[in-house]
Parts: sequence; C-alpha cells; structure tokens
Amino acid sequence: MTSSSPRIITPHTAEHLADTFSILSDPGRIRIVSALLNGPTRVSDLSDLIGHSQSAVSHSLRLLKAHHVVTAHRHGREIHYELADDHIRHLLDVALAHIEHHEEHAQPHPSPGTPHTP
Repeated sequence: MTSSSPRIITPHTAEHLADTFSILSDPGRIRIVSALLNGPTRVSDLSDLIGHSQSAVSHSLRLLKAHHVVTAHRHGREIHYELADDHIRHLLDVALAHIEHHEEHAQPHPSPGTPHTP
C-alpha cells in the first residue's frame, strides 16, 4: 500500500458531480448533447435530428443550459446552442468508450428459464 491517501471528493463537489450526471441521465438530453458534438445547432435542427418536438428540445436545452452543459448564442433572430466546453465532449467520449468496452467483452446472458451449461 502506498503512503499517499486516496483522493476523496468533498460533499460539495460530490453534489455538483451527481447533479451533472443527473442532468445527463435522460436519453433525449444525451442525444441532444451528442448532436451538439458536431457544432452549434438551432433548436429546429436538433428537433429534426433527434425526432423530438421543438418544445421538448427547448425544455431540455433550458435544463442543460442551467447546468452549464450547453451555451446559447444569438445569431440575428436565431439562437444556436453548443456544448459549454470540451469537458462535456470528453465526458461523453469517456462514457461511450466505457459502454463500447463492456459491450465488446460482454458474455451473452441466458434467457430466463434456460438451463445453465458450463
């Protein structure tokens, strides 16, 4: 065992981290974030890309903006949304790599009621 102690995050930081994961726990919001990996996008285009109503996309974007996941910039009469910073991109990339890693190494699960064979 090493003499350095493990890094334990503070309760305040844990709360913020849980809040970030919570806001990203919705599949629709994850799809919006993934669409924004391609750059700034209008609500109507996001709606078309993910197949949700503009109202639902706008609501999700308000939540994502309030939690500093996306930012909004006005271009004339239009508002374009984009990822707040590269940390969000990296967080999504790491999560996707985690999922892909486990899918590659996953063993098929037998159906319920199927006898187990060693």
